[in-house]
Amino acid sequence: MKNGFTMRQTLRGIQLFVAAYEELSFTLAANRENATQSGVSQHVGDLEETLGIKLFIRKLGTVKPTPAGSVYYAACIDILNSYEKATLAIKPYQEGRQGEIKVGLTPVMTRAVLAPAYARFIKENPNVTISIIDSYFGDLTDLVRTGELTFAIVPSAMGTKGLRTSLFGKSPEMLISGPNSSLKHGKFVRLSDVGPLNLAIPGLTNARRRMIESYLTSNGVVVRKFAEFDTALGSLDLISQGEWSAFLPLMMLKASDFEDHTYTINLIDEPGLNLEMFLIEPARKMLDETAIAFVKFLKIEFDQSAKLIKYINPKSRKK
Repeated sequence: MKNGFTMRQTLRGIQLFVAAYEELSFTLAANRENATQSGVSQHVGDLEETLGIKLFIRKLGTVKPTPAGSVYYAACIDILNSYEKATLAIKPYQEGRQGEIKVGLTPVMTRAVLAPAYARFIKENPNVTISIIDSYFGDLTDLVRTGELTFAIVPSAMGTKGLRTSLFGKSPEMLISGPNSSLKHGKFVRLSDVGPLNLAIPGLTNARRRMIESYLTSNGVVVRKFAEFDTALGSLDLISQGEWSAFLPLMMLKASDFEDHTYTINLIDEPGLNLEMFLIEPARKMLDETAIAFVKFLKIEFDQSAKLIKYINPKSRKK
């Protein structure tokens, strides 16, 4: 191959050679391929020089393939066919955004919000790579600050140097109990009126722990015993066994949780308890278009969870 030839030039030469072979004319090949007659001749000549063999016999404005030219033509058809297949294979990925983002989410975001947001986003942006880390506030904060995560969504606005924080959304906390609870499923409940609870609560390092303890103390909620379960999914499994309850935000639940009566679900009232979620990102740089778009998809699903409140009977609220 001549020095300085690029892959694109070589491919173009093959395309022009194939056209000349099929039309038996450099002029007709040029018309077919939107090229000039001299350009076709030059490309074919370069191929012949590179290969060290004649591909055509040129005579009185016509060209006739040599035996080598016929063999080379068959091979070139395979090359062009493979190139076309490769081009078509990546066509779906040419739509939408490009790039890679790394996102941190706490467990309350990953059970019901993440999957539909991810599926819809990737369908529209198939060439974006998204890595998800499911962890807790402290770990995610450190990873965002050091730049290992593009952004995270966490249940605390506690200031940390090097981070920019903004409110992502609010979700009401629900009291989740076993299916045989004495409470009425889908009702408002005032916890000061409820008998002693066996309550599963997050660990001491969990950002929701302080919020829950403050609510219990401020509102005279009686707890018989605590189980420290620093796992949201583990808490749900414990609750399904029958004796335990837990506070979990509405955004973590699915319609099937209400409809199947796997759990007894009550909206905490008088007073209510809301979990605030915050978007954290490195203060030293702005989110790019791809990251901003994925945040919006997460927010859409987060806001959709508010519609689950339809399963709570408004007539059960105490006047």
